Amino acid sequence: MAIKLLAEDDRPREKFLQKGKSSLSDSELLAIIMGSGNREEDALELARKILASVNNSWHQLSLLSAKDLMKFKGIGESKAISIISALEIGRRRAVQEIPEKQLSGTVMMLMWFLETRFLI
Repeated sequence: MAIKLLAEDDRPREKFLQKGKSSLSDSELLAIIMGSGNREEDALELARKILASVNNSWHQLSLLSAKDLMKFKGIGESKAISIISALEIGRRRAVQEIPEKQLSGTVMMLMWFLETRFLI
């Protein structure tokens, strides 16, 4: 079924705007990144198929190459790069250092203690 035929509340972009990002399923998020599907499947159906192929694991999806993604009908070089880029942003965010001002006082005290006692 084409996304246009879904109730407005069920369309990924509209759902994002009305209910927020946390209300979206993994396949809805991936569909937004892809933008469109192919002649037989809308973006949401294609996203479900891609995620099912990696056991619904973002980690496993992040291990696929552009060539792997391009095996899915409707995923060309541009969409494959968009998917891989979005996953790379997520990976970089996950490893990004937390600014000191966001650390709790207890953690800051522990860091000070360790630095002064052990000269870390």
